[in-house]
Amino acid sequence: MALTDTAVRNAKPAEKPQKLFDGGGLFLFVTKTGAKSWRLKYNYQGKEKLLTLGLYPTVSLKDAREKARSAKKILASGKDPSVEKKLDRENARNTFEKIAHEWHEKQISKWSANYYKRTMDNLRKNAFPYIGNRPIADISMQEILAMLRRLEGRGTIATAYAIRGLCSGIFRYAVASGLAERNPIPDLQGSMIPHVKKHHPTITDPEKVGELMLRIDDYHGVAAVRGALQLMALTFCRSWEIRNAEWSEFDFEDRLWRIPASKMKMRREHLVPLSPQAIAVLNEMKMFSDHASHVFLNQRDHSKPIGVYSLISAIRIMGYAKDEFTPHGFRSMASTLLNEQGYHPDAIERQLAHVPHERIRGIYNRAEYLPERRKMMDDWANYLDDLRERAKMKL
Repeated sequence: MALTDTAVRNAKPAEKPQKLFDGGGLFLFVTKTGAKSWRLKYNYQGKEKLLTLGLYPTVSLKDAREKARSAKKILASGKDPSVEKKLDRENARNTFEKIAHEWHEKQISKWSANYYKRTMDNLRKNAFPYIGNRPIADISMQEILAMLRRLEGRGTIATAYAIRGLCSGIFRYAVASGLAERNPIPDLQGSMIPHVKKHHPTITDPEKVGELMLRIDDYHGVAAVRGALQLMALTFCRSWEIRNAEWSEFDFEDRLWRIPASKMKMRREHLVPLSPQAIAVLNEMKMFSDHASHVFLNQRDHSKPIGVYSLISAIRIMGYAKDEFTPHGFRSMASTLLNEQGYHPDAIERQLAHVPHERIRGIYNRAEYLPERRKMMDDWANYLDDLRERAKMKL
């Protein structure tokens, strides 16, 4: 005889555990202490098995019957309901955030420390609040799109595309690890606002470049910031590489800066030939070194380098708006002018630490074009001096 809500509610503990059957293998198990739980007895591949469906009253009689029906559907499909329940629990634990952290940790040898940190910060801010606690196997393309459209709605189109790319990497890892059946990101093709990549504003007119060099020389703020901008102009290294430069990386005798792979975007050691002018900047910075490891010291804490916004702020103080010039503009400025002057394009690309795309060349030779780059960097420093002098004459 089938159970009723009243019978279930009024079931009392006895000297021995009780089984109150509802039919079809479903029964209420009542312990000697009075605890009640729903269980389902079934046969799988000739063996009798037991599946716990939940505690009463959290799981009502109606709920228990529905759970039993679902379990029998699984059984009818040739699967073991107990095994599927265990897989569901594991699936629930494998959230997007958990798998994202696993994937992220595996990139540590491929990315620079700065990019490694920025990537996780981006996920924490723009992905985890929306899908972080969702089982990765259950996340649909529509959920991803809804998250990305929130970013589009804020006007952060570039961030939306960055998050989409990161999510694709995380899902590919999940699929390869057997934690998800497919990567839903390719289904988003054509569903987002087109992203027109903006180039960093720069200065390529020689006369204005001379004016820029004068303004840097005349900057009366923190000496370390002025020195960092001067070295950036002379080497056109990235802001992160300049700010985090350490004395141990410089070979003054060989006039060479060896930036370790851990600081480089592409995780390869980068060799930077140093002109006499660059050496002069470094020697000036020695007067402020305070025996610290970093070259360009934070004014408040000499155990740290100058801050991320220090270079940008100095450029604004010099009178350049954000759509006129940025620290990154030194790279495109040098690339444009050196190409115009006929230097070997590959030598310029190596100096910019751009990895060659031609796979046929094999493993990237970190010292490639080094003799030519030494001459090019000396010529570049002299060229900047010449432009600076011309700008002085016009004052």
